[in-house]
Amino acid sequence: MSSESTCEACGEGRELPVAIAMAYQPIVDLGRGEVFAYEALVRGADGAPAAAVIAAIPDDRLYAFDQACRVTAIETAAALGMRQTVSINFLPNAVYQPENCIRRTLAAARSADWPLERILFEVAEREHVSRPAHLLGILDAYRSMGFRTAIDDFGAGYAGLNLLAAFQPDLVKLDMALVRGIDADRARRTIVDHVVRMCVELGVAVVGEGVETRDEAAALRDLGIDLQQGYFYARPQPGALPEPLLRLE
Repeated sequence: MSSESTCEACGEGRELPVAIAMAYQPIVDLGRGEVFAYEALVRGADGAPAAAVIAAIPDDRLYAFDQACRVTAIETAAALGMRQTVSINFLPNAVYQPENCIRRTLAAARSADWPLERILFEVAEREHVSRPAHLLGILDAYRSMGFRTAIDDFGAGYAGLNLLAAFQPDLVKLDMALVRGIDADRARRTIVDHVVRMCVELGVAVVGEGVETRDEAAALRDLGIDLQQGYFYARPQPGALPEPLLRLE
Protein backbone atom coordinates (compact mmCIF):
# COMPACT_ATOMS: atom_id res chain seq x y z
CA MET A 1 0.00 0.00 0.00
CA SER A 2 1.44 3.38 -1.00
CA SER A 3 1.73 6.39 1.28
CA GLU A 4 -0.84 8.21 -0.85
CA SER A 5 -3.48 5.50 -0.51
CA THR A 6 -2.75 5.15 3.18
CA CYS A 7 -3.28 8.87 3.83
CA GLU A 8 -6.45 8.84 1.77
CA ALA A 9 -7.76 5.88 3.77
CA CYS A 10 -6.95 7.71 7.01
CA GLY A 11 -9.49 10.30 6.01
CA GLU A 12 -7.68 13.45 5.00
CA GLY A 13 -10.21 15.88 3.57
CA ARG A 14 -13.17 13.58 4.19
CA GLU A 15 -16.09 14.97 6.17
CA LEU A 16 -17.82 13.13 9.01
CA PRO A 17 -21.59 12.61 9.10
CA VAL A 18 -21.70 14.23 12.57
CA ALA A 19 -19.86 17.13 14.17
CA ILE A 20 -17.76 16.23 17.19
CA ALA A 21 -16.56 17.95 20.35
CA MET A 22 -14.49 16.89 23.35
CA ALA A 23 -15.32 16.51 27.03
CA TYR A 24 -12.44 16.26 29.47
CA GLN A 25 -12.20 14.17 32.63
CA PRO A 26 -9.21 14.49 34.98
CA ILE A 27 -6.91 11.72 36.09
CA VAL A 28 -5.76 12.80 39.55
CA ASP A 29 -2.52 12.06 41.32
CA LEU A 30 -3.43 11.76 44.99
CA GLY A 31 0.20 11.41 46.03
CA ARG A 32 1.09 14.80 44.57
CA GLY A 33 -2.30 16.40 45.07
CA GLU A 34 -2.56 17.50 41.44
CA VAL A 35 -4.12 16.63 38.09
CA PHE A 36 -1.91 14.17 36.22
CA ALA A 37 -3.78 14.31 32.90
CA TYR A 38 -7.13 14.97 31.28
CA GLU A 39 -8.74 12.28 29.16
CA ALA A 40 -10.43 13.59 26.02
CA LEU A 41 -13.80 11.90 25.51
CA VAL A 42 -15.66 12.37 22.26
CA ARG A 43 -19.13 13.94 22.30
CA GLY A 44 -21.49 15.17 19.65
CA ALA A 45 -21.53 18.90 19.03
CA ASP A 46 -25.00 18.80 20.59
CA GLY A 47 -23.68 16.95 23.66
CA ALA A 48 -24.61 13.47 22.43
CA PRO A 49 -22.70 10.71 24.28
CA ALA A 50 -19.80 8.84 22.74
CA ALA A 51 -21.84 5.72 22.00
CA ALA A 52 -24.33 7.71 19.93
CA VAL A 53 -21.56 9.50 18.05
CA ILE A 54 -19.69 6.30 17.22
CA ALA A 55 -22.91 4.57 16.16
CA ALA A 56 -23.42 7.31 13.57
CA ILE A 57 -20.00 6.75 11.99
CA PRO A 58 -20.08 4.31 9.06
CA ASP A 59 -17.21 1.88 8.66
CA ASP A 60 -15.74 3.79 5.72
CA ARG A 61 -15.44 6.91 7.93
CA LEU A 62 -13.82 5.31 10.99
CA TYR A 63 -10.39 6.41 9.82
CA ALA A 64 -11.53 10.00 9.37
CA PHE A 65 -13.25 9.83 12.75
CA ASP A 66 -10.10 8.61 14.52
CA GLN A 67 -8.05 11.37 12.92
CA ALA A 68 -10.62 14.06 13.72
CA CYS A 69 -10.80 12.99 17.37
CA ARG A 70 -7.03 13.31 17.79
CA VAL A 71 -6.88 16.75 16.23
CA THR A 72 -9.94 18.04 18.08
CA ALA A 73 -8.60 16.75 21.41
CA ILE A 74 -5.29 18.61 21.00
CA GLU A 75 -6.75 21.81 19.57
CA THR A 76 -9.43 22.05 22.27
CA ALA A 77 -6.96 21.27 25.07
CA ALA A 78 -4.68 24.04 23.84
CA ALA A 79 -7.58 26.49 23.54
CA LEU A 80 -8.59 25.71 27.13
CA GLY A 81 -5.07 26.40 28.37
CA MET A 82 -4.43 22.85 29.56
CA ARG A 83 -0.97 22.44 31.06
CA GLN A 84 -1.24 18.73 31.84
CA THR A 85 -1.02 15.71 29.57
CA VAL A 86 -3.94 15.14 27.21
CA SER A 87 -4.98 11.49 26.97
CA ILE A 88 -6.45 10.42 23.64
CA ASN A 89 -8.17 7.14 22.80
CA PHE A 90 -7.28 5.71 19.42
CA LEU A 91 -8.68 2.96 17.22
CA PRO A 92 -5.84 0.58 16.30
CA ASN A 93 -7.83 -0.86 13.43
CA ALA A 94 -8.04 2.66 11.96
CA VAL A 95 -4.26 2.96 11.58
CA TYR A 96 -2.61 1.53 8.48
CA GLN A 97 0.92 2.86 8.84
CA PRO A 98 1.73 4.78 12.06
CA GLU A 99 4.27 7.07 10.41
CA ASN A 100 1.71 8.24 7.83
CA CYS A 101 -1.47 8.15 9.90
CA ILE A 102 0.14 10.23 12.67
CA ARG A 103 0.83 13.18 10.36
CA ARG A 104 -2.32 15.14 11.25
CA THR A 105 -1.66 14.60 14.96
CA LEU A 106 1.87 15.93 14.58
CA ALA A 107 0.63 18.91 12.57
CA ALA A 108 -1.99 19.73 15.22
CA ALA A 109 0.62 19.48 17.98
CA ARG A 110 3.01 21.78 16.10
CA SER A 111 0.28 24.30 15.40
CA ALA A 112 -0.77 24.33 19.08
CA ASP A 113 2.83 24.31 20.32
CA TRP A 114 1.96 21.13 22.19
CA PRO A 115 4.91 18.93 23.34
CA LEU A 116 4.61 15.34 22.15
CA GLU A 117 5.53 14.00 25.60
CA ARG A 118 2.29 15.56 26.86
CA ILE A 119 0.21 13.32 24.58
CA LEU A 120 -0.86 9.95 25.98
CA PHE A 121 -2.42 7.46 23.57
CA GLU A 122 -4.81 4.96 25.13
CA VAL A 123 -5.73 1.71 23.42
CA ALA A 124 -8.75 -0.05 24.89
CA GLU A 125 -8.26 -3.71 25.74
CA ARG A 126 -11.92 -4.19 24.80
CA GLU A 127 -11.13 -3.15 21.23
CA HIS A 128 -10.87 -6.25 19.07
CA VAL A 129 -7.58 -6.04 17.20
CA SER A 130 -7.65 -8.11 14.05
CA ARG A 131 -3.83 -8.06 13.80
CA PRO A 132 -2.11 -8.00 17.22
CA ALA A 133 1.31 -7.59 15.61
CA HIS A 134 0.00 -4.46 13.89
CA LEU A 135 -1.02 -2.98 17.27
CA LEU A 136 2.43 -3.69 18.70
CA GLY A 137 3.96 -1.92 15.72
CA ILE A 138 1.75 1.12 16.36
CA LEU A 139 2.64 1.26 20.04
CA ASP A 140 6.36 0.88 19.33
CA ALA A 141 6.18 3.61 16.70
CA TYR A 142 4.33 6.00 19.00
CA ARG A 143 6.86 5.45 21.77
CA SER A 144 9.75 6.11 19.38
CA MET A 145 8.06 9.38 18.33
CA GLY A 146 7.97 10.60 21.92
CA PHE A 147 4.34 9.89 22.83
CA ARG A 148 3.30 8.08 26.01
CA THR A 149 1.05 5.03 25.83
CA ALA A 150 -1.55 3.28 27.97
CA ILE A 151 -3.62 0.10 27.93
CA ASP A 152 -7.17 1.06 28.87
CA ASP A 153 -9.79 -1.25 30.42
CA PHE A 154 -7.07 -3.64 31.56
CA GLY A 155 -8.64 -6.86 32.79
CA ALA A 156 -11.54 -7.02 30.37
CA GLY A 157 -11.16 -7.69 26.68
CA TYR A 158 -9.05 -9.35 24.05
CA ALA A 159 -5.48 -8.60 24.98
CA GLY A 160 -4.93 -8.98 28.72
CA LEU A 161 -1.60 -10.25 29.93
CA ASN A 162 -0.45 -11.20 26.45
CA LEU A 163 -0.37 -7.57 25.35
CA LEU A 164 1.38 -6.52 28.55
CA ALA A 165 3.97 -9.27 28.07
CA ALA A 166 4.71 -8.09 24.55
CA PHE A 167 4.65 -4.36 25.26
CA GLN A 168 5.04 -2.46 28.51
CA PRO A 169 3.24 0.88 28.21
CA ASP A 170 3.70 3.87 30.48
CA LEU A 171 0.33 3.22 32.09
CA VAL A 172 -2.22 0.47 32.66
CA LYS A 173 -5.76 1.62 33.41
CA LEU A 174 -7.71 -0.94 35.41
CA ASP A 175 -11.11 -1.85 34.04
CA MET A 176 -13.82 -0.25 36.15
CA ALA A 177 -15.35 -3.66 36.82
CA LEU A 178 -12.29 -4.42 38.97
CA VAL A 179 -12.65 -1.11 40.79
CA ARG A 180 -16.38 -1.25 41.46
CA GLY A 181 -16.94 -2.15 45.11
CA ILE A 182 -13.28 -3.09 45.64
CA ASP A 183 -13.44 -1.82 49.21
CA ALA A 184 -15.83 -4.65 50.14
CA ASP A 185 -14.63 -7.38 47.78
CA ARG A 186 -11.67 -9.53 48.83
CA ALA A 187 -11.30 -11.15 45.41
CA ARG A 188 -11.05 -7.80 43.62
CA ARG A 189 -8.57 -6.48 46.16
CA THR A 190 -6.41 -9.57 45.76
CA ILE A 191 -6.45 -9.40 41.96
CA VAL A 192 -5.67 -5.68 41.88
CA ASP A 193 -2.94 -6.10 44.50
CA HIS A 194 -1.17 -8.63 42.29
CA VAL A 195 -1.65 -6.47 39.17
CA VAL A 196 -0.03 -3.54 40.98
CA ARG A 197 2.91 -5.65 42.13
CA MET A 198 3.41 -7.01 38.64
CA CYS A 199 3.27 -3.56 37.06
CA VAL A 200 5.72 -2.14 39.60
CA GLU A 201 8.22 -4.81 38.58
CA LEU A 202 7.62 -3.99 34.92
CA GLY A 203 7.97 -0.25 35.47
CA VAL A 204 4.35 0.45 34.48
CA ALA A 205 2.16 2.89 36.43
CA VAL A 206 -1.41 1.85 37.34
CA VAL A 207 -4.54 4.00 37.13
CA GLY A 208 -7.73 3.09 38.97
CA GLU A 209 -10.56 3.99 36.60
CA GLY A 210 -14.27 4.40 37.28
CA VAL A 211 -13.93 5.43 40.93
CA GLU A 212 -17.34 6.45 42.27
CA THR A 213 -17.05 6.37 46.05
CA ARG A 214 -14.61 7.52 48.73
CA ASP A 215 -14.31 3.93 49.98
CA GLU A 216 -13.24 2.72 46.52
CA ALA A 217 -10.72 5.55 46.31
CA ALA A 218 -9.30 4.74 49.75
CA ALA A 219 -9.05 1.03 48.94
CA LEU A 220 -7.09 1.79 45.78
CA ARG A 221 -4.74 4.08 47.69
CA ASP A 222 -4.16 1.34 50.25
CA LEU A 223 -3.09 -0.86 47.33
CA GLY A 224 -0.58 1.76 46.19
CA ILE A 225 -2.65 3.34 43.40
CA ASP A 226 -2.35 7.13 43.55
CA LEU A 227 -3.48 7.75 39.97
CA GLN A 228 -7.27 7.61 39.89
CA GLN A 229 -10.14 8.68 37.65
CA GLY A 230 -13.91 8.64 37.98
CA TYR A 231 -17.12 10.43 38.90
CA PHE A 232 -15.98 10.63 42.53
CA TYR A 233 -13.39 13.18 41.44
CA ALA A 234 -15.13 14.90 38.54
CA ARG A 235 -17.50 14.16 35.70
CA PRO A 236 -16.41 14.83 32.11
CA GLN A 237 -17.22 18.37 31.05
CA PRO A 238 -17.64 19.37 27.40
CA GLY A 239 -15.29 22.15 26.41
CA ALA A 240 -13.99 22.66 29.95
CA LEU A 241 -11.36 21.41 32.39
CA PRO A 242 -13.19 20.38 35.57
CA GLU A 243 -11.45 21.01 38.86
CA PRO A 244 -11.45 17.69 40.74
CA LEU A 245 -11.14 16.66 44.34
CA LEU A 246 -7.40 16.17 44.87
CA ARG A 247 -7.17 14.69 48.37
CA LEU A 248 -9.19 12.13 50.32
CA GLU A 249 -8.58 13.63 53.74
